[in-house]
Amino acid sequence: MMKLFLILGSVFMALGVALGAFGAHGLEDKLSEKYMGIWEKAVHYHLVHALGLLIIGVIQGTTTLNVNWAGYLLTAGIILFSGSLYILALTQIKVLGAITPLGGVAFIAGWIVLMIAAIKF
Repeated sequence: MMKLFLILGSVFMALGVALGAFGAHGLEDKLSEKYMGIWEKAVHYHLVHALGLLIIGVIQGTTTLNVNWAGYLLTAGIILFSGSLYILALTQIKVLGAITPLGGVAFIAGWIVLMIAAIKF
């Protein structure tokens, strides 16, 4: 699993940087300030949690700590939270905002699972 989370983290980091650059240069004059802020929030949480995936991959490679569920939850969070915000910013379909909290819950749960694994270690 170490390899999986290092790969996912790396892919999500590269994608986050690309989407950040796309937002800054490709969407600058196309989105309102409100939706540009939503895009930037999506990129921020995307990158922070992709870094979390890299950390989980390193943890798995250096200890016997089982943090698989933390990695799965952070991955789900990136897809649900940031993904729904990216689509919301581009389409302005407000109902997509209902998906975003599910991603937030996945982020929180992932960090709590990581904490519990560390306490049990």
